[in-house]
Amino acid sequence: MAASLDTTTRSLLARLWRLYVRGHRRGIALALVCTLGVAGLTALYPVVIQQSFDLFTAGRQDLLWAIPLVIILVTAFKALAQYGQAVAIQSVVLRVIEAIQNDLFRALTRADLAVVAREAPARHAARFTTDAALIREALTKSINAIADALTVVGLVASMVWLDWQMSLVAALLYPIAIVPILKLGKRIRRASGGMQERVGEAAATLTESFGAARVVRAYRLEAAEEARAAGLFARLRESLYGIARTRASLDPMLEALGGLAVAAVLVVVGWRVASGGGTIGEFTGFVAALLIASRPARALGSLNAALQEGLAGLSRVFGVMDERRRILDAPDAAPLPAGRGRIAFEHVGFTYEGVPDAALAGLSFTAEPGQTVALVGPSGAGKSTAIALVPRLYDVTEGRVVIDGADIRGVTLASLRDAIAYVGQDAVIFDDTARANIAAGHEGATQAEVEAAARAAAAHDFIAALPQGYDTRLGSGGSRLSGGQRQRIALARALLRNPRILLLDEATSALDAENEALVQQALARLRSGRTTLVIAHRLATVRDADRIVVMEGGRAVEQGRHGELMVADGLYARLVKTQAFGTEG
Repeated sequence: MAASLDTTTRSLLARLWRLYVRGHRRGIALALVCTLGVAGLTALYPVVIQQSFDLFTAGRQDLLWAIPLVIILVTAFKALAQYGQAVAIQSVVLRVIEAIQNDLFRALTRADLAVVAREAPARHAARFTTDAALIREALTKSINAIADALTVVGLVASMVWLDWQMSLVAALLYPIAIVPILKLGKRIRRASGGMQERVGEAAATLTESFGAARVVRAYRLEAAEEARAAGLFARLRESLYGIARTRASLDPMLEALGGLAVAAVLVVVGWRVASGGGTIGEFTGFVAALLIASRPARALGSLNAALQEGLAGLSRVFGVMDERRRILDAPDAAPLPAGRGRIAFEHVGFTYEGVPDAALAGLSFTAEPGQTVALVGPSGAGKSTAIALVPRLYDVTEGRVVIDGADIRGVTLASLRDAIAYVGQDAVIFDDTARANIAAGHEGATQAEVEAAARAAAAHDFIAALPQGYDTRLGSGGSRLSGGQRQRIALARALLRNPRILLLDEATSALDAENEALVQQALARLRSGRTTLVIAHRLATVRDADRIVVMEGGRAVEQGRHGELMVADGLYARLVKTQAFGTEG
C-alpha cells in the first residue's frame, strides 16, 4: 500500500507541476534568488558572532565599531530578501490556486447534469474554499521548504566551518525524526478526507436549512434543525480535533530532539573549550548556528503534515476534473439541420443511473412546427424527464429523440442548445444587472435588442423604474424583484434568444392573477411561431394546447386535444375533474 501511495503522490505532484506550476518560471526564479539571499545571509550570523567574540577575546578594540555595522547590514539585506521571497512565493501560489479553481469550475459547469446533481451545491462550493486553502498552504510550505532547506544547508556549512567534529554530533540526532514524521503524515492524509466530508456535509445542511427558513418557522422545526446542526458540528469538531492532535505532536517531538542535540553539543563543546581545543567564539558561533537552524529544521519536519493535507485536497479536486463526461458530441456530429423545430419522441426509454425503475418507457409523440404540446399527468409520470432529454441534459437509454429529422445524439451540443430556450416555474436570475440577465445566452446583444425583448415580455417599464435602470443589479436570485418581475426577466431572456423550440415548465403556476395575466401575454408572444413543449399545471394552458400528451408511468397513455380527450373519458378526463395535473415528474 505504501508503494501505491507513493505512486499516487508522485502522480499528483507531477500533474500539479506540469499543468499549474511550471508556467510560472519567472516568479519561481525570483523566489529562488531571494531564497538564496535569505539562506546565505542567515548562514553568516554564526560566523559574525564567532568573529565578534574572537575579536573581543583578542582585545581588538579598534574593530569594535565595525561589528554593529556588519550586523545591521546583514540584517537589512536579509529583511529585504525575506520580503521579496514572501511576495514572490505568494504571487506564484495564488496564481496556481486561481488556475486550479478556474479549471475546477469549468469542469463542474461542463460536467453532465447527473454528476453535478449527485452532490449538494454546498459540497461543490467547499472544494473551492476548504480544499483550495489546504492546497495553498501545502504549496506555500513546500516552496518555503526550499528556503528552509537552503538555510539549513548554509547553517550546516557554517557549523562545519566552525567545527566539523561537533557538526557530526548534531547531525546524527535529527534523522531519528524521519520515521515518525512520515507515519504522522499518512495519518493526517487519511483524516483530511474525513474532515472534508464533514465540511461539505455541514455546508450543505446549513444551506438547506437557511433556504427553508419559512418552513422551519411555520412548522416549528427550530429545535429539530438545531439538533441536526449540533450533530454535524460535533462530527466536524471530532474530525478537526483528530487532525489537530496529530499535527500537534510534531513540533514537540522536533523540539525535544532539538533540545537533545543542543545538550549533546554543549557537553562536547564545553569539554573541548575547557581542554583548550576551541575558542569561545567558535563555541558561541556553533551554538548560535544550531539554535538558528532549529526553526527551519522544525518547519521541514512539519512540512509532510501540510503536504499530506494538500495532496488529499488535490486528489479530490482532480477527481472532479477527471470525471468522465457522457453527454458529448459524437465524433461525426454535425450542426442541427435547418428547420422549424419539429420534435419526435420515438419509443424513448430512460433510466436514471443507480435507480432500478425506468423514468420513461416507450414514450412516443410528435410536436409539429409551431405547435404547443402540453405534457400532463400525475406526479412522477416523467414529464420533467422528457423535457430534460430535448437539450440532452440526459441521454436516452432506449429509442431516440429527433429534431427536424436529426437524432439529437448525432448533432453538436452547441447547435442543439442554441435552438432551445427554457423557462421554468422558478425564474433563474443571476446576481448581475438587468441587462446582463436578459442578454445571458445571447452574446453580443445590443441595448436596443435587450430593450425590445424586455418590452415584448412586459418587463421594460419596471426595469426602467429601477434605480439604475437596465444597469441595476438584481441581487442574489433576483431578490430586488417580485415573482412576476423575475418571471418576465426570464421570458425576455428567452425572447432575445429567438429559439425554434421553447421548453416551458408552466411559468405562471406560482403567480397572482395580475402578474399571471402579464406573463401569459408575454408567453403568447414567445410561443408564436415556435414549437413549444410545456409541462402543464393549469387547465387554461392545457385547453389552449394544439396537442395534449397524457403521461403515466413514463408512457404516453392518451394523446389529442382537450375536447377529444374529455369525450374519451380516460385518465385526462379524471385529471381535469380533480385538477390533479401534478407539479413534478
